[in-house]
Amino acid sequence: MFSDSKKPKQKPAGKRYKLPTEDRLTRSAVHYLQRYATSAENLRRVLNRKVMRAAQFHERSPSDFDEMIETVVTKCKRSGMVDDAKYAEIKVASQRRRGQSQRHIEAKLRAKGVPASVVVTAIEAQETSDFDAALVLARKRKIGPWRIKGLREDHRDKDLAILCRAGFSFDVARRIISGDIDDL
Repeated sequence: MFSDSKKPKQKPAGKRYKLPTEDRLTRSAVHYLQRYATSAENLRRVLNRKVMRAAQFHERSPSDFDEMIETVVTKCKRSGMVDDAKYAEIKVASQRRRGQSQRHIEAKLRAKGVPASVVVTAIEAQETSDFDAALVLARKRKIGPWRIKGLREDHRDKDLAILCRAGFSFDVARRIISGDIDDL
């Protein structure tokens, strides 16, 4: 059916990776930072994953590229594309608007590699308290004062548990669940 010169070309199986260079890693970092705000440590993790795949493909040691990754992260920090303090401020404000507790926010930021001192500073700079965030969550979940009147007492323990599992203190949860919309 096909002559030897007319055979369709076969694609190689699997993805082929190029060896990382500083230029390639910089372009990858910039591309990632255009799409996502991130901390320096998280950017380092993203670049490490990229290097790991390429190093395995070429049967090289990923540690050969550690210095290159550090150089790229430092360049991104120096240029202002990565700033842990601004990232933390943005995330704290966003999470507070969604009704997240201080504990939950701290855990998320620490998981992204933001230093503890930066996290504490960002949370203290935020004007929204845990009580205000708990109100947002209660309103969103329609619990406590936003629950239908007849069912409110029947679900009191469940409502308290929802707020406590979200990371709010028992005192904050009790004040909201026991309060009236007009008093809050």
